[in-house]
Amino acid sequence: MFLQQLFNALVLGSVYALFALGFTLTFGVLRVINLLYGFYFAAGAFAALAAVQRLGLGLAAAGLAGAAVAGLLGVACDGLLLTRLRRTRAPELSSLIVTLGGVLLMNSLMQSLFGAGVRRFPVTPLTDRVLSLGPVSATPVQLVIVAAVPAAVAALFALLGRTRLGAAIRAVAERPETAAMMGVNVGALLALVSFVSAFLAGGAGVLIGVNFNAVQPYMGEAMMLRGFAVIVIGGLGDIRGALAAGLGLGFLEVMTAGYLSSELKDAVPFACLILALWLRPAGLFGLAAARRA
Repeated sequence: MFLQQLFNALVLGSVYALFALGFTLTFGVLRVINLLYGFYFAAGAFAALAAVQRLGLGLAAAGLAGAAVAGLLGVACDGLLLTRLRRTRAPELSSLIVTLGGVLLMNSLMQSLFGAGVRRFPVTPLTDRVLSLGPVSATPVQLVIVAAVPAAVAALFALLGRTRLGAAIRAVAERPETAAMMGVNVGALLALVSFVSAFLAGGAGVLIGVNFNAVQPYMGEAMMLRGFAVIVIGGLGDIRGALAAGLGLGFLEVMTAGYLSSELKDAVPFACLILALWLRPAGLFGLAAARRA
């Protein structure tokens, strides 16, 4: 029983971490708290569902297509809503308010297009088959979720730490004006970061939608609140912190639901957020304060 709960916690925490990675990347480079990430999460799931039902794609191809659609929406929304704020050096609260209005608008549009009801993926061996791994039962989708996070983290660290493109992204994150003077195309890099971040959010939405076989327009709202808690606990802009906080939050939620009460699990992220702000306001690894200094 405990090992099964531990595996369930790993699956849930992996989704939280994957979602928070894009959120963290956006804050670290663009310096905005973009509440549209809940919309990207749901949009990726809906796009993947449409690719399966209308285009006849397999789940793997549909999942990549859904994440790519979310990435393109991220670029479009960033260009429409946030570019002008960056040019005018508006305070961070401005981006918070603008994206809050944006997510309300986008969620309403999704509901008008798809309805408020739950939609489901067709049943396939990938979603219906259950594998026995000793005392642990798992579906192929859950194994994909667990494998996706280390792959995404490794790819991000390789991109940011070992490539010229990553060096340019770090330069833009630190001093965009100086990077522009050195010949870096700041606008293109910001668009790339928006795409990658929304791609990760959309991919997380696809994985959750397939895992629970339930897709609906407001599925990103609860994830957005948890993602916000994860990036604050982990440290704003800190990828390692987002990974650790996402996995830890998933563990606490599953164990609370399994051994205490399922009614208490929704309170876990916010209890952890309060404790983190009291005890570790700079994040798990103390990088948030260093970046603000």
